[in-house]
Amino acid sequence: MEINTGTHAQAEVMIELVFSDGEYAPSLPLSAKMKERGGQTWFYGRHAGEQDILVIGLGARERFSMEILREAAGNAGRAMQDIGRTTAELNPDGFMDLFGSEAWPTEAITAWTEGWQLGTYTFNKYKGSAKPKPIQRVRISPESRPEDGPAAELGRMRAESTALARDLCNEAASDLNPSAFVARIRQVFAGRNVKLTVYQGEELKQRQMNGLLAVGAGSKHPPAMVEISYEGDPHAEHLALVGKGITFDMGGMNLKDARDLSDARFDMGGAAAVIGAMDLLTRLEVKARITAIVPIADNVPDGGAFLPSDVIRYPNGLSVQVVNTDAEGRLILADGILHALRCGARHIIDVATLTGAVGHALGLKVAGVWGDDEYTGQLMRIGDRNGDRIWRLPLVDEDEELLGSPYADMANLASSPYGGANMAALFLRRFVDGKARWCHIDMANTVQVPSSRGYKVTGATGYGVRLLADFVCERAAAGTAKEGLPDEA
Repeated sequence: MEINTGTHAQAEVMIELVFSDGEYAPSLPLSAKMKERGGQTWFYGRHAGEQDILVIGLGARERFSMEILREAAGNAGRAMQDIGRTTAELNPDGFMDLFGSEAWPTEAITAWTEGWQLGTYTFNKYKGSAKPKPIQRVRISPESRPEDGPAAELGRMRAESTALARDLCNEAASDLNPSAFVARIRQVFAGRNVKLTVYQGEELKQRQMNGLLAVGAGSKHPPAMVEISYEGDPHAEHLALVGKGITFDMGGMNLKDARDLSDARFDMGGAAAVIGAMDLLTRLEVKARITAIVPIADNVPDGGAFLPSDVIRYPNGLSVQVVNTDAEGRLILADGILHALRCGARHIIDVATLTGAVGHALGLKVAGVWGDDEYTGQLMRIGDRNGDRIWRLPLVDEDEELLGSPYADMANLASSPYGGANMAALFLRRFVDGKARWCHIDMANTVQVPSSRGYKVTGATGYGVRLLADFVCERAAAGTAKEGLPDEA
């Protein structure tokens, strides 16, 4: 599908972007509801050859942002897809009202492309019915500028990397077991400027990745630790991205009980976010130094599965009593964090679908983050801008006593039922070297959506791909700018 600027033949659909206090298309009978954020209204041509008009509401002008533009693009693309239209153009008469100029800024072209691509995302691997007719062309502006093409291409790449994470999460667990996940990662990064290492079997034992070995013991698919090293700038700060990769979470011996457990396949959303972010960063050839670490396992019960009361010993000297096998994510993330430190990283972000408690605290649209003040603040600013919204939650030192165990240094689940997401973050902090900068992202509540809206489509969201990639890009840009400063006297 082509998103472009410049002169082309008349499209089937004219898209009108309308503020609630705007004056677009005065001849159309627009109600206040049609102009609200997320509003979608069709006015069909009266005869063959006459354009259909699709009105997309933007809401209040004063609240307009690139995120609202992404949402509008997603809504518009999906509305066209639903009725089989294949070409569209935006009404240029509204550009002045949108941006105060006759041409779109490049940031807006990127946002529109990103939103359109993600809003028209489909996952039809298991459907036998006819697929939607593909949209062929969307013209943003009648005038073409040299900078428009790269801006649209950037939006397309951002969407494709996010769609990769969606695809991984949406896969059936039978098709994306630990071994298959490793194979997919190899496929994604084949020919890229990375070093990819997979630790399995005896290598996991030699490196004492005992949390991963314990969690994966109940599955016929053996666990693995994947390490992806990228050096776009070997002198940059060494950042590790650690993503939880539980390809199916039945809770282990603490068996989950629900009418529909198919969503348990989304428990590798953190790993998908890291893989998607690395896909984007390596395609952009960002001047950064990153090690992506992805511990992968199934958490299912059988005769060989790990048990409540088992004690896991980690190579940093800590022992952990397993009081609940459904608190498994932190056990494999601990291995990931320790491995990141062994790789020499002193800047670490771990991301995981870790606790249901984060949703009780923040709802279903905002992930939680804990840790380093600067990093958490930067992630919050980025999320507000790019749509992967996130909010900082506290690390209360006194609460560490709730992770105590009479049989080991700590338990994998707190004795209190309150503040579960905070407790998980406190658990992980015990594995972080005091010299390292670290933050933890719990995205369990944002990994999927129940219905399509804006540029999010029913199923996996791809949350975290753009958040992590933009964080790395900002850090890289700041490092480059710092290098260019004159030496102090």
